[in-house]
Amino acid sequence: MIAWAKAVFHFVYNVQGLIRWGGLGLVAFIIFAETGLFFGFFLPGDSLLVTAGIFAKAGDLPVASLLLLTALAAVLGNQTGYVLGRRLGHRMVHWRDSLFFKKKYVARTHEFYARHGAKTIFLARFVPIIRTFAPLVAGIGEMRYARFMGYTVAGALAWTSGLVLAGYGLASLIPDVGQKIHLVIVVVIIVSLIPAAWELLRGRAVIPRKNA
Repeated sequence: MIAWAKAVFHFVYNVQGLIRWGGLGLVAFIIFAETGLFFGFFLPGDSLLVTAGIFAKAGDLPVASLLLLTALAAVLGNQTGYVLGRRLGHRMVHWRDSLFFKKKYVARTHEFYARHGAKTIFLARFVPIIRTFAPLVAGIGEMRYARFMGYTVAGALAWTSGLVLAGYGLASLIPDVGQKIHLVIVVVIIVSLIPAAWELLRGRAVIPRKNA
């Protein structure tokens, strides 16, 4: 079991290998899965988008198609999560924790939503794990669909285009950045975890004040 988990982890987080193996279609599917399927919370969306931008600058991926398909995948992913929340939300309270589903992530997203309201759908794009469960929670709470879609489209464009163009621009500024891609990925992962860590610490800090 441990060996299998390590193999899966290595495969998923080898973003260079994923892009070379699956190309644009796999990149789009991973973005869809991370934002639309509750078991996609472990997928490397941020580092994948930046790396895809670097590949696009090198001519390995068509940049226009990359921008269009990743944004579309992010929008469709949120829609899928919203529908799952509307239809399955009342059942999820009875689900047991597993490798692919954690109740604590849903609870953490509820807390994030309570603090930020509807704009959570936009802000969550930049917070790993939260971005997976935010549309699900919006569906459970029956957020007005038109409002949900407005934040969904804006967030999808900001997140996917921003990170793809960041990778593209980085490759333009540093011609040999492809040879240091592992370092870039590590930096992106660390930076992407900062919002999640901040929210976790902020959530813990709120508890004593509520009990005071």
